[in-house]
Amino acid sequence: MKKIAKTPFYSWKIGNLPKGCQHCVKGEKLVLFVTGICPRNCSYCPISDKKHQHDVTYANEWPTAKISEIIEEAQLCKSKGAGFTGGDPLVKLERTVKYIKALKKAFGKGFHIHLYTSFDLADEKRLKKLRDAGLDEIRFHPNIDDDTLWHRIDIVRKFKWDIGVEIPCIPGKKVKTMKLMDFFNKKIKFLNINELEVSDAKANKLSEQGMRTKDRLSYGVKGSESLAKYFLREAQKKKFSYNIHYCTAKLKDKIQLARRIQRRAKSVKQYFDILNNDGTLTRGVIYLPYLAPSFDYAKKLEKLTIKQKQFTLNKLNTAIKHLMREFEVPQKLLMIDKRRMRILTNPGVVQHLEKQIKTMHLKPAIITEYPTWDAMTVELDWL
Repeated sequence: MKKIAKTPFYSWKIGNLPKGCQHCVKGEKLVLFVTGICPRNCSYCPISDKKHQHDVTYANEWPTAKISEIIEEAQLCKSKGAGFTGGDPLVKLERTVKYIKALKKAFGKGFHIHLYTSFDLADEKRLKKLRDAGLDEIRFHPNIDDDTLWHRIDIVRKFKWDIGVEIPCIPGKKVKTMKLMDFFNKKIKFLNINELEVSDAKANKLSEQGMRTKDRLSYGVKGSESLAKYFLREAQKKKFSYNIHYCTAKLKDKIQLARRIQRRAKSVKQYFDILNNDGTLTRGVIYLPYLAPSFDYAKKLEKLTIKQKQFTLNKLNTAIKHLMREFEVPQKLLMIDKRRMRILTNPGVVQHLEKQIKTMHLKPAIITEYPTWDAMTVELDWL
């Protein structure tokens, strides 16, 4: 009899983790959000409002559909694989196939790719295109309340790849979930059970349904974990053929995301940056007054014309030359961030030259931010 075992990643399992998950818990997976469009409208959908039912593509936090930039993001994160998600990637099948082929070409056949989809669009023609492109692992989100399409798993099994089912653990759905678990016995390689999470997205209706988080520090829904452990015990008793992984909200945040960020930080860290244990970067920053961070900072940057950008870059270049000439700041301690139109440097530089920088009509600060494309600010201290 297979044992229920706790993993080092705040999760529980019966048998081995799927290969996609093995990479994921090491932070080795690129998250490729192919499209926000989906044929389903699940009440537990955690997708943000700017993505939900919108045809947008993201490589981790980078909003891009360009293959070259998707590959660049994978390189920066030292990714050993990718997870294709959405929405439903099958809605944009040709795009999905193109991305699979491009990543396999760039990184080799060993670059492990898994994909999340539903049975709604799963037919033999579409599945063959995915397998021929090189997809290694496919995960289905069945409708727990409606078994009409579950039989399509028989079509999926015609192809040589790892097949799994992934479901949220929803309090109040014990009987229906057990029915699903029984149905897929001997038909799949693994079952992933995810701790149910609330989110601020409009698509997520869990709060309206009366569900609450288990504590103030977690997005995990009260009762979801205890029910998941019940399913593990039942699966053990029934000796289901497939492996099971109960994945917690804590794993996604503290392990998957944190380790991916730490990998990217090592790639993007500049000579003068301070790399913190959590993967964030602490650095000195110098802003032009009219482009200093505020509530509309992102919009200001987006609205800059090509002419305005060039004017701003010229001013930043002039400022760097002045700092090098007048205050003997080494060139290796100064860099222009062209995307956010600012000067990056060591925290010690802005602290030591605070008054001088201000006399140049510039704004010095020390910032701690994520090393991701969006560089989300953790802390900003004006000097």
